[in-house]
Amino acid sequence: MEKRVRPAELVPLDIFTENHPIAIDLVYASESHPENIFGKIYREGARLWMHRDLVAVTLLAAHYCARENPGLRFELKDCLRTVEAQTLMQQAPMVQRNPHWCEEPNRLLSPPGKGAHPRGMAVDVVLIDGNGHRLEMGTPFDYLSEDPERNPAARAFRHLPEEALHNRKILEGTFLKAADRFGLPLLPLPDEWWDFRFPSSVTEGFAPLWDADLPLQMRMTALCGSPAIQSDFPDWHFDDLKERIETRIKVALA
Repeated sequence: MEKRVRPAELVPLDIFTENHPIAIDLVYASESHPENIFGKIYREGARLWMHRDLVAVTLLAAHYCARENPGLRFELKDCLRTVEAQTLMQQAPMVQRNPHWCEEPNRLLSPPGKGAHPRGMAVDVVLIDGNGHRLEMGTPFDYLSEDPERNPAARAFRHLPEEALHNRKILEGTFLKAADRFGLPLLPLPDEWWDFRFPSSVTEGFAPLWDADLPLQMRMTALCGSPAIQSDFPDWHFDDLKERIETRIKVALA
């Protein structure tokens, strides 16, 4: 029987931006975002939510990166993508014009409910400098290649500028180091240099999250109009989560 990710285990990452080397850029919340190829997916006021264990890995990785490469920060693009949000992606005009993106054997988009994103257990990350400019990574974020043999977004693809290969190595190395420090399994998704997730051996043990499963404050889309199954969490709940996670980070960095 599948377990469920409890809403109490989800954390909004914007509560960490002031004191940690991360920034938030929730791409699918803005139809006009230059990196958004799907159109507006998330509702007004949507936040970037993440499972608390992946939060710890992500923040520690960001600190490792900043400590070893002064001035660099992580920019977080996406994490929790509810089943409704995945459905909206499949219905996007760009996807309708490219139905093969959803077809086997070289599917580029996960079916609704599949993968680590609808469990809050996959994060999309790019590197930025102190001025907020993205570093050279070889391809844009969310690059969809139709050639699995020559995909420049793949981690194994080597025909890229040395700067891009170096920056990818920084990003992947710090994530793996942080996951190892916490004794947690981590999969850098092979075909997407920006995607870091808990492997299927972890995520498939949990049911995917629907907006209907969540309190109003955590919902990603406006599709679910039914009353929330539980009340919003008070500020002190997130203050407590923040303190617990930051204590883990401090111990790991000591």
